Amino acid sequence: MHFAVSTTWGPTDTTRASLPFIFSASALQSGDTVMIMLFHDAATIAVKGSKDKMIPVGPPSRFDEVMSHANAEVIVCKPCAEARGITSDMLEENCRFGGMNDYHSHLSRDDCKAVSF
Repeated sequence: MHFAVSTTWGPTDTTRASLPFIFSASALQSGDTVMIMLFHDAATIAVKGSKDKMIPVGPPSRFDEVMSHANAEVIVCKPCAEARGITSDMLEENCRFGGMNDYHSHLSRDDCKAVSF
C-alpha cells in the first residue's frame, strides 16, 4: 500500500510534528511506501539540522528514519517554504520542493490512502 501523508505541524509543537513521521515509520516497517507532504510550518522540518532540534515529548523521534528510507519521499510545499525564506539549498538531502500537483498525483494512485495530521 502507498500512503500520502500531509502535515502542517512544525517546531511550535514538536510532538505533533513527529506524529506523521511515527506513522510513516510504522508503514515503512510493514513494507509500504510513503510520501509526506510538508505544508505551512511543517516546511521547516526539512531544513538541514532542524529535525535534530525537534524532540517530541513522549514518543521517539523518527524523522531521520523516514527521511533516509528508500521507500519514503518527503516533499516540501514550495510556496510555504518560500514564504518562510527557505531555499532548496537549505533542504535535507532526501527532501525536495513540490506542490499540490505532487500531492494530488500521489493521491490519485489506486493503492493510495490519505493520512492528514
